[in-house]
Amino acid sequence: LFLILFLATSCYKGPEDLPKRKKAFKAQISGFESQKDKTHKKVEEGIANLGTIQEALQSAENTDAEFKRVYSQWNKVDKNIKDLYKEYENLKNDAESLFGAMDRQTESLSDAKMKSELTTALAKSRSEYEVTLTKTQSAIAKLEGLHNEAIDIIKGVEVAVALGQIAQITDGLKSIESRIPVIMEELNFTIQESKEFYEQRIGEI
Repeated sequence: LFLILFLATSCYKGPEDLPKRKKAFKAQISGFESQKDKTHKKVEEGIANLGTIQEALQSAENTDAEFKRVYSQWNKVDKNIKDLYKEYENLKNDAESLFGAMDRQTESLSDAKMKSELTTALAKSRSEYEVTLTKTQSAIAKLEGLHNEAIDIIKGVEVAVALGQIAQITDGLKSIESRIPVIMEELNFTIQESKEFYEQRIGEI
């Protein structure tokens, strides 16, 4: 009897299986945060290598090998940014899946008053979270821009070295370095908003 009761309870789900969709959304917030941390680490490593490239080139016996090393480091940065964007897309899709399920379940209600109130609340929550997602996408685009700037610096230095010169990269490097904390703070804020959205609204449903 206990086993039958347990199986009946564990197999139960509503028409839209909201618990499953909520769980997926919560897990994806963690997945995005984890990839954000990995990306931040790779960006910092790339900046460190870029900051020492001039000194490294002056003492390097094989400058081509040195450039290969630096390009390789920034290719890892590029891969992590792309992975971060994938995690963002997954977060966006999981949020849409959850909202869509709640919309459909609300639409099926017979109680007109409850249906109206929930429809209004859902529209408000969806609109607010779409703002959060837009800010997230914007921050990732800024990271992509920083990567492109770093590659430009490396390519410029490579040409300068081929011409027997050492290009000065200080200004460009400082510009990139100064923007990284701002972008990461934007991503951290987005993660915090996602967590609060889940814990204060979705998690209570």
